[in-house]
Amino acid sequence: MIRRVGRPGLVGLAARTAVVAGTANAMENRQMNKRAAAAEQQQAAAAHQQRQMDQAAQAAVAAQAAAAPVPAPVAAAAAAPAVDVTGQLLKLADLHSAGVLSDDEFAAAKAKLLG
Repeated sequence: MIRRVGRPGLVGLAARTAVVAGTANAMENRQMNKRAAAAEQQQAAAAHQQRQMDQAAQAAVAAQAAAAPVPAPVAAAAAAPAVDVTGQLLKLADLHSAGVLSDDEFAAAKAKLLG
């Protein structure tokens, strides 16, 4: 059998193409694996940083709550409505002068209002 020199035959060309394609696929797979590993490391670092920030925020909130508690008596005093003593006395006097209240009822209501 005579062997031709120069261009490869059909089988040789197919074999060379398969080798080149296989090498390219293997390199592409390695690169994808490297990118995936780098992405996982980046996500893990971001999650770690987020946990640290959450812990710092919780510590800051706890420190602030411990440093400045809201006093309860001040809140209760602010919620109580102010009594207009002068206005109430004028209403009682009007009712007394109109005859709705007797002298004893007026005196009792005035004493109750003034404490």
